[in-house]
Amino acid sequence: MGNIIVGLKELRENIDAYISKVKKGNSFIVARKSKLLFKIVPLDLENQWETVVDFTKIQKNGISAKEILKQLHKLNARS
Repeated sequence: MGNIIVGLKELRENIDAYISKVKKGNSFIVARKSKLLFKIVPLDLENQWETVVDFTKIQKNGISAKEILKQLHKLNARS
């Protein structure tokens, strides 16, 4: 399904209908005065978070944020 644009006033006046549609998997872009404001999408609770880096694969107990920042600072200094 493509992006459906709905007016903010329409959304407010028919919020229950839009909630039902979102629960069924639909998403909407909300506009006000012809300006796009935000997008409403259904939550996929199983895939809500994406693992970017698993530091436990590098070190069993993970790596402290302080150590990560220290290493990033070193990398930036080299650039």
